[in-house]
Amino acid sequence: MLISFYRKIVDRIDDNEDGYLTTEELKNWIKRVQKRYIYENVAKVWKDYDLNKDNKIAWEEYKQATYGYYLENPEEFQDATDQHSFKKMLPRDERRFKTADLDGDLVATREEFTAFLHPEEFEHMKNIVVLETLEDIDKNGDGFVDQDEYIADMFANEEGGPEPDWVITEREQFSDFRDLNKDGKMDKEEIQHWILPQDYDHALAEARHLVYESDVDKDQKLTKEEVLDNWNMFVGSQATNYGEDLTRNHDEL
Repeated sequence: MLISFYRKIVDRIDDNEDGYLTTEELKNWIKRVQKRYIYENVAKVWKDYDLNKDNKIAWEEYKQATYGYYLENPEEFQDATDQHSFKKMLPRDERRFKTADLDGDLVATREEFTAFLHPEEFEHMKNIVVLETLEDIDKNGDGFVDQDEYIADMFANEEGGPEPDWVITEREQFSDFRDLNKDGKMDKEEIQHWILPQDYDHALAEARHLVYESDVDKDQKLTKEEVLDNWNMFVGSQATNYGEDLTRNHDEL
């Protein structure tokens, strides 16, 4: 059964139908899978927010669906953590919504709502992604991310012992590659270079990895047999939506 699905997926990836999968074909397919996943995700939640069923989502609809209970019953949120979370996230969501709302009418089309939910995929949302990352990591509120804040975002040394080797390596990464101007901290431009590097294509990197690991004869392209022989590589790959496509009907792909 799995082999049958793999053969169908391989046939779909092979754009020129020559029986081989190239890095370019894999890259294009992975980009299509990524885009499909994003739009399917939006479709799944759309009805939860489009309260008046006009095929648009106004900011007031989203706010009511997401924060309505909190706004109407603030006395039930006595926990300081919950209060802080709602008070922080509501204006943050409003700011992101307004950035995604290109025509400024506070009503999101499906494309605008997609940008709201998946800002990392849209050029005009990159500043929001950077700003939110800065706000999440910048604990002292100085508008920068220093090395300790950078490390604290990924490792909490609660026991106070020596740092693991991988943490030491991350400190070196911060000094050598994150802090570009060597002032001991990352500003917004350096954060963008870190999380949204212009010269890095995730789909291309994944495609190259799949070809490198599966290309037995090293001819820079994959036969159907090479893919099937290395099916475990593809199960964990975006090329099969991390295995989910193997349970789909062929016509859905």
